[in-house]
Amino acid sequence: MSVKQKIRILQGIRQGKVGGGESYLLSLVENLDRDSFEPVVLSFTDGPMVERLRSSGISTHVIPTEKPFDVRVWGKVEKLIEREKIDIVHAHGTRANSNMFWAARQRHLPIIYTCHAWSFHVDQHPVIKKIRIWSEDFLTSRASVNICGSQANRDTARQLFRNFDAEIIHNSVDAQKFNPYKEYRDVRPELGIDENDLVIASIARFTLQKQPLRLIEAFSLIARQVPHAKLLMVGEGELKEKALVLIDSLGLQGRVILLPFRADVPELLAATDIFVLPSLWEAFPIALLEAMSMGTAVIGTNVDGTPEMVEHGENGLLIGSGKEMEQELSEALLTLCTDHALRQELRQNAINSIYNKYNVETLARKNEEIYRQLLNK
Repeated sequence: MSVKQKIRILQGIRQGKVGGGESYLLSLVENLDRDSFEPVVLSFTDGPMVERLRSSGISTHVIPTEKPFDVRVWGKVEKLIEREKIDIVHAHGTRANSNMFWAARQRHLPIIYTCHAWSFHVDQHPVIKKIRIWSEDFLTSRASVNICGSQANRDTARQLFRNFDAEIIHNSVDAQKFNPYKEYRDVRPELGIDENDLVIASIARFTLQKQPLRLIEAFSLIARQVPHAKLLMVGEGELKEKALVLIDSLGLQGRVILLPFRADVPELLAATDIFVLPSLWEAFPIALLEAMSMGTAVIGTNVDGTPEMVEHGENGLLIGSGKEMEQELSEALLTLCTDHALRQELRQNAINSIYNKYNVETLARKNEEIYRQLLNK
């Protein structure tokens, strides 16, 4: 009797740090049907995601580069594809795709491009933005299948690219890991947070996209009105030093707690009352999915895929991303800090709307169907 041959999928990602796209990849490879599929992961930097994958027995490789379209690594990617006997190439994000598409074409393999967020943004110089739009158009036109994480991302691409279409597979959350009914270790004592404090949290990179400085400004506007509120900010990035200076200048020492990225995100969310993600752009933010799955009242910006997840006044609050963000955010924070009944209603509605709809099993099955369709062709 012949042994069933597994379909070998090379999953490529730009970095080994855990972010939105990396969380998607982890959810996918850890939930694939291993009787039919064998995942192989390629990361273009080392990091904790690589360690986690290797510890779970998934073949994981690092070809170092932090540059898109880095022709120096293209041959190395092709050799990896040949050595690992890959059947399908699946690139997650622009940088990974730009360094994998050539090798896939050389080996005559189908390539899937999952866009977790387009590389062009509202804050870029017009010339840079135009170049990146052209690059995305180029890459998507050479993919066998494109996947977008939100309807908004697909609509944007249809307006800007030639003959573009894509499947939509939303980001997901691990319902076993982010379970609102589970008992979690109490992290408040070690963070210097009292039992009766009201915790506002943000778990995001300290970058322009995530607007950490404006979040601190908004918190300063309500800090005196809500003396038992504390702001917990978890992450790293180029704006962290400026955040420290701003906290000192606003006299918020002891009211704002800064932490590096941590692995115990469910425990942090279990200690959180309000979660905030004031981004300028997002595809379909996993951070909000995780917070909502844990039954946290959330505030997000009315951009891209976030409104597909958050219905204002029903399972969270939405604010604008323009010049009045600080004021709108402070008003939303004050509303949730002072209206316990609304906070509880949003928490329960968030669980109901997210918990079963955006789960990792659905994400894996949808990707598997695309893999099978490609090989059948």
